[in-house]
Amino acid sequence: MKREQLAVFDGQYVRDHLGYTDCIRVVRDAMEALSAGTTRQLLRTMIPLGSGRTFAQMPGALGEHDMFGAKMLSVFADPGSPGLRRHRGVVLLFEPDEGEPVAIADAEEITHIRTAAATAVATDALARADARTLLIVGTGGQARTHLHALPLVRDFDSVLIWGRAIDKAERLAAEFGALGAEAVADLEAAAGQADVICTLTTSAEPVILGAWVRGGTHVNLVGSSGPGPVEVDNALVVKSRYIADSRASALDAAAEFLVARAAGLVTDDHIVAEIGDVLLGRAPGRRSDSEITLYKSLGHAVQDLAVAAHLYRNTRT
Repeated sequence: MKREQLAVFDGQYVRDHLGYTDCIRVVRDAMEALSAGTTRQLLRTMIPLGSGRTFAQMPGALGEHDMFGAKMLSVFADPGSPGLRRHRGVVLLFEPDEGEPVAIADAEEITHIRTAAATAVATDALARADARTLLIVGTGGQARTHLHALPLVRDFDSVLIWGRAIDKAERLAAEFGALGAEAVADLEAAAGQADVICTLTTSAEPVILGAWVRGGTHVNLVGSSGPGPVEVDNALVVKSRYIADSRASALDAAAEFLVARAAGLVTDDHIVAEIGDVLLGRAPGRRSDSEITLYKSLGHAVQDLAVAAHLYRNTRT
């Protein structure tokens, strides 16, 4: 068999060819497959390389006779923006017939888009059908991709953006003026108005408190991807219906859950389902219009591999 040339998808290629609507569909299928047990993956491993520097690996397979590979990336503090981290790396994809590597893709751009797509999938499954006000907490790259993805699953009348630097929030709001986005300075008041909240920060301490969040709200926790930094307090974790992208990952690395469990406020059973279980109809998502639902996003290898496989297959047609 003639050896295939390795396909390389750089950041610009990913931005140009990974549409949000397609990515939402691909990620939804991957989440269902993960919870159905047809995919395989290991927990993320992290190798510390000194202060603010980490090397992470996420291996997985889309199925016994499907594409497999790994995401490998560096998570380094950005010296130009204290408190921010850059995720740089690659997704390496192998074909299942002879085990040949066939594609390598920019992991930073895939992560940006597929994370927002996964949040959109969860929001579609868990937010109230009449959700009209979206609150974005954070002003970085993930805020932008979420502002592209979330309006694809709900018709928001109001989009509020909060950041520690109000000028950054104002610039982002201007960029998404077509959505009617506006920057807000009072986060507590904004949280009390929101039907959907997305936390997309690098904060080490809670930025959203449970006392601020009204019944019926859906919350997406996205910013913290490992033990330590938390974006919401114990009160919000306790009073929410807690659903994760991966139960195994959440038990290992969902910081907000781990802090509440260490305090004796919740047990492992507080993670009521994976989002894939909800999508498959094996577990209820939102049970009433007054319930607070919470989706914990940690990301997993099969999401990245499914997106890379989608890009690769599109080059073959």
